[in-house]
Amino acid sequence: MSNANSTPDNTPPGTGSELTHFDNKGDAHMVNIAGKAMTHRKAVAGGRIEMQQHTLDLIQSAQAAKGDVLGVARVAGIMAAKKTSELIPLCHPIMLTRVAIEFEVVKATTTTLPAIQCLAIAETTGGTGVEMEALTAVNVTLLTIYDMCKAVDRGMTMTDVRLLEKHGGKSGSYVAELTGGQRA
Repeated sequence: MSNANSTPDNTPPGTGSELTHFDNKGDAHMVNIAGKAMTHRKAVAGGRIEMQQHTLDLIQSAQAAKGDVLGVARVAGIMAAKKTSELIPLCHPIMLTRVAIEFEVVKATTTTLPAIQCLAIAETTGGTGVEMEALTAVNVTLLTIYDMCKAVDRGMTMTDVRLLEKHGGKSGSYVAELTGGQRA
């Protein structure tokens, strides 16, 4: 039985001998997905933005000057996922069947500021994965929170953006090992 973090041939992810976005001459190209099976594919990405308690209080009480911070950030993340192929040069335009953005407030600890944890879930039925769409959604969601709150807290820090899960396609499933209280 293979590890959930391994490819079907039991090679750890990221250690493949071939970068798929380069041809045999070393030139960048868009991967040909014409022969790939149309399967259900899902990706979950996460990240967080740390901020001062006062900033978090403004967000939670809907008192931020620019309005509903999390509502606007959610819409921005969904829009970003839909535009991923316009932002990342070699991504295929794909028909997304679902994009969802979830938030969780993370209380301050003795070593961290309070934060908002963001999860982006992207799904499709197609011939290529949706990891980039989920990652793009998380990044733009966090950037939107920053933009809407920067007038009161320019020191906000976006961190821990990464792929948490990937399911479907030839390479199967990937589930990240979580540390430090992160959730999938």
